[in-house]
Amino acid sequence: MHVFRLHMLDRVAGQLERYMDLLSARQRLVASNIANADTPGYHTQDIDFEREFLNAVGGSPQVVEPADLKVKNDGNNVSLDRESRLLAENALRFQLAAQLMKQQLSKVRAAIQEGKS
Repeated sequence: MHVFRLHMLDRVAGQLERYMDLLSARQRLVASNIANADTPGYHTQDIDFEREFLNAVGGSPQVVEPADLKVKNDGNNVSLDRESRLLAENALRFQLAAQLMKQQLSKVRAAIQEGKS
């Protein structure tokens, strides 16, 4: 019973770790997009979050160029409104994932303590 419970917790923790890795990668891309908002010819970069999360391989996510962004006269298509929204969304997602990871670690700790008694 304890081994099964720990295995399930390990799977959940692994998925949360992957989710947090993707959030970190997206945070770096959004920061780069904002930093290049005035760079002529720069095109916004992002990741296909859902596809990457479902990809069990892991590793670095594939960077994509979001479609349907308005291109300015200088060829740049960074939307500061979009990037600001993504920053806020990413921060909330990361906070939630961190809380879930904390709960999972508490469950592992409780299972270990239960196994000692």
